[in-house]
Amino acid sequence: MSGPAAQIGFDDFLKVDVRVGTIVAVDPFPEARKPAWKLAVDLGPEIGVRRSSAQITANYGPDDLVGRQVLAVVNFPARQIGPMMSEVLVLGVPDHAGEVVLIGPEREVANGGRLY
Repeated sequence: MSGPAAQIGFDDFLKVDVRVGTIVAVDPFPEARKPAWKLAVDLGPEIGVRRSSAQITANYGPDDLVGRQVLAVVNFPARQIGPMMSEVLVLGVPDHAGEVVLIGPEREVANGGRLY
């Protein structure tokens, strides 16, 4: 575990666009170097459905994911992950074994809402 990152100003925080979305589809991603799922995340009418590759297979199966709301960074450039373009970064934190636990709202909210 590392210490805190360098201090930033609030304007820097506002540059990172974190939105809530609902996972609407999960597909296997056998081409990934590490076990991963291909996710389709509905981020509301303004942004639409975006794709993401997520290394979350240790804690989540498809049935755990579809319908789940998550937080995702929506303004990073798309990134080529094997044969797919990952368009958003779904956020999580490590559990005691270092595996990803997803971050989402504690109750259902409208897709597309921005973190503040």
